[in-house]
Amino acid sequence: MNRILLLEDDLSLINGLSFAFLKTGYELEIARTVREANDMWTDGKYDLLILDVTLPDGSGFEVCKTVRQTSKVPIIFLTASDEEMNIIMGLDMGGDDYITKPFKLGVLMSRINALLRRTRDFGTTDTELHSNGIRILLLHGQAYKNGELLDLTAAEYKLLRLFMENPNMVLSKERVLDKLWDSEGNYVDDNTLSVYIRRLRIKIEENPSEPQMLLTIRRMGYKWNVIR
Repeated sequence: MNRILLLEDDLSLINGLSFAFLKTGYELEIARTVREANDMWTDGKYDLLILDVTLPDGSGFEVCKTVRQTSKVPIIFLTASDEEMNIIMGLDMGGDDYITKPFKLGVLMSRINALLRRTRDFGTTDTELHSNGIRILLLHGQAYKNGELLDLTAAEYKLLRLFMENPNMVLSKERVLDKLWDSEGNYVDDNTLSVYIRRLRIKIEENPSEPQMLLTIRRMGYKWNVIR
């Protein structure tokens, strides 16, 4: 059963949607304020979010921004505002669809079904990497450590992705260098690679001088050590 979080403060709309969702077989949880939604949100808990834009304590845009830091869960904005700038803002910050009030219930349900179906189909392909509290969103080119966005250069991101795609495997310097190019397309030499490795460790290791994740294997290369 798909679980949906609805952020909405209109009681009549809440009652109507609750009945429709129950009848369709969806499990619906309701938040009436931005604060409630943020308290209820946990990555992996919901299959889809429906966010009203105008709320007593803020905007559904704020919730979307928070969610998109760690999750690609589908998001539909549901609002009375049909201004073009609001629509663009919602979609640009990570919303998947935008429906204006008043709306036909059948249209909303069709869009929900289509969005969930696309998400399931797309989910058959790996789009994320997880290891040691680090998460890479491959489609966005972003990496997070314990939910916090890592400020990585292009080269550092390429390195981290390469190592996480080859867990517990020793990668020779030659293989790493073959995969790594700098932002201008120039070949990276051995000395530059050592600098990149050191900088990456500073950003991901608890103690960069005694790395636990990105290990140097003497005379062989480097290894991504999976701890958790």
